[in-house]
Amino acid sequence: MHVHLYAWIITVAVMVAILAVDVFIIGRRPHEPSMKEAGIFIGIFVGLAVAFGLAIWAISGPRYAGEFFAGWLTEYSLSIDNLFIFVIIMAKLKVPRHLQQFALMVGIILALVFRGIFIALGAAAIDRFSWIFFVFGAFLIYTAVKLVVDYRNHDDDDEAPDNPAMRYVKKHFKSTEEFHGTKLTIVEGGRRLITPMLFVIIALGSTDLLFALDSIPAIYGLTQEPYLVFTANVFALMGLRQLYFLIGGLLRKLVYLSLGLSVILAFIGVKLVLHAVHEYHLDTKLGLPSLEIPIWLSLTVIVVTLAVTTVASLVKAGNDQKAAALDNSH
Repeated sequence: MHVHLYAWIITVAVMVAILAVDVFIIGRRPHEPSMKEAGIFIGIFVGLAVAFGLAIWAISGPRYAGEFFAGWLTEYSLSIDNLFIFVIIMAKLKVPRHLQQFALMVGIILALVFRGIFIALGAAAIDRFSWIFFVFGAFLIYTAVKLVVDYRNHDDDDEAPDNPAMRYVKKHFKSTEEFHGTKLTIVEGGRRLITPMLFVIIALGSTDLLFALDSIPAIYGLTQEPYLVFTANVFALMGLRQLYFLIGGLLRKLVYLSLGLSVILAFIGVKLVLHAVHEYHLDTKLGLPSLEIPIWLSLTVIVVTLAVTTVASLVKAGNDQKAAALDNSH
């Protein structure tokens, strides 16, 4: 897939324009969006993603369109799973509801920057070293197993994530106890202090940086086109802020989402390993047919897994609710 420089320029320019408008609106009027507002924006972003995928189909054919849709759905699913961590961070750090949108917006911008760096590094590694597919594949299979283990050891008393960046800020910077709107620092008693908002943004940004370690290898297992990797990530993150407010209360009902993602990541991990085997012509040397998994099969596995996961989660949530109501009646 050949992407002209002007296509990259236009894509990045449109993304920056959308973010600039978003920053201006949020910066001037931090608020908790209504269900209607969040739904409208999510509908717009999903519609744009679908239209972009169809445009890829018309210009470059069904193969690359399938790679985009598979990558977008995978990244979107991983982003929804990440929202659960965001909910925990907001709750544990006691972020006022009307300020949560601003924190998410800044965190997502940081995530885009971090993922852009990872995408560039991944593309450079893939271009020079075919064996990197073995590493990516093994890492995704390990992540899939870890998701299953974490699900089985799930503790209802969720703790806010902790990492070196957050511990460093806690140790070396004095902070205020109260939020001061969207301000990141204030001067109090002649001293410059950080506000809880800065700590929230660091928590969100550093946590999403860790998430990128899973998402970037996963999407490179579906397409090796940096342009499709980049655009799929952009579309997956663009509506994440509104999605947080729209389904924030429903996230706990998606109890099987982690298991569904473990299946998807394991499948992509195997796909990457098989791709590496093909790159080194090991399948030919062993007298085997090509072991590469076609994109239509990848897209089918992703869609079916997400559909089954969502339906099963909602059915379980409904049954649990009925059982709770029955217990209360007794």
